Amino acid sequence: MRFTNYSRYTGNRADALNLQALLDHLSDFLLQSGFAGGQYSHPFWGEFGDGDDRSVDALRDALLRALIESGQLTPEMLAELRGDGPGDESVRREIGELLDRLIERLVEEGYLDLEPPGGNSSRPGEGRVDEARSAARQVEFSLTGKGIDFLGYRTLRGLLGAMGKSSFGSHDTPYLATGVEAESASRPYRFGDTLNLDIPATLKSALAREGLREDGSIGLDYGDLHVHQSEYRSSCATVLLLDTSHSMILYGEDRFTPAKKVALALTHLIRTQFPGDTLRVVTFGDRAEEIPLSRLAHAQVGPFHTNTAEGLKLARRLLMAQNKDMRQVVMITDGKPSAVTLRDGRVYKNSMGLDQAVLRETFQEVAACRRAGILINTFMLARDPYLVAFVNRVTEIARGKAYFTTTLTLGQYIMKDFLRRKTRRAG
Repeated sequence: MRFTNYSRYTGNRADALNLQALLDHLSDFLLQSGFAGGQYSHPFWGEFGDGDDRSVDALRDALLRALIESGQLTPEMLAELRGDGPGDESVRREIGELLDRLIERLVEEGYLDLEPPGGNSSRPGEGRVDEARSAARQVEFSLTGKGIDFLGYRTLRGLLGAMGKSSFGSHDTPYLATGVEAESASRPYRFGDTLNLDIPATLKSALAREGLREDGSIGLDYGDLHVHQSEYRSSCATVLLLDTSHSMILYGEDRFTPAKKVALALTHLIRTQFPGDTLRVVTFGDRAEEIPLSRLAHAQVGPFHTNTAEGLKLARRLLMAQNKDMRQVVMITDGKPSAVTLRDGRVYKNSMGLDQAVLRETFQEVAACRRAGILINTFMLARDPYLVAFVNRVTEIARGKAYFTTTLTLGQYIMKDFLRRKTRRAG
């Protein structure tokens, strides 16, 4: 039978597939934002948003697409799936078993958790998670800490690979540096210096002074010693301020998922290379709230306005509670401020133009950050003239920087900005 050629995709053969390569293809699906609360009716734009499908049934469909995109399903098998030959049901059954086994592996290796109705996590070995199609629609999946960390690492690796020294191309690289690159030249050792020897420069000095001895040895003198010049690296507290207003996903472009990827990459970078630093995440829509990094992967935008002032106020409070040399806000937004929290706790909203009362409160919070020594760098995902003027005013008050980016360049801009300010040349 024709489908016997596909036996390598079934049973234990599924264990040979590269899960991490599949997770790369699944990253957008696993981090998809969507609208909190499902569909939302807007008086001008009508119905939009279709919720966030976290069912195993949706995961199986996404895995199938990942297998196709990664070339692990052959054209012959795809022809069978389209019904172009005999053995269609057998092939579908084999592929279904393959997808079930891949989901089991994702759970067994700690990348995903499964939550059946009632919220009790299923465990490997307690029966198949997809014995029936209806069960697959009810069981939901969620990323584990390991899964979130893996996606953060892969995003960071891709961003750093695209930021390489060459100005041509943006190829990914499997190598991740163990620290920020130091470009300063070495200098002769002085008493009191840390003995961080520059071996090539030291040997070069000794050879230039007297050459190689007859016995093949090199004579070192005190004056030959050269050391690497160190960089002063200050500890830094960062708040990533994420806009969750409806415009972040409203106009046919998901701008929030790339922002979440940057947050995960920053988290991995700080944890592995700058352990003295901290990163907190604050979302701001109608109201601002801090969310734990464990919730970031499943964060969604909502039918919200943009309460930038409250977001900055909460970020400032979080930063002032930390004893760090540097404090900064990285704000990612695509819209104008359109809401502000009143003294009595109510939220005043006005999405029609730039409301002067909203602007005044926002600029006051920007000024408060500046007085507290907090740097604000704004990454704007839109270029409307009145938004450019607003961001330029924020930058002028805060003495920070503004970056007008796209979802494709957002991560590179943020990483370059972060790494550039992480090193200062020692005087």
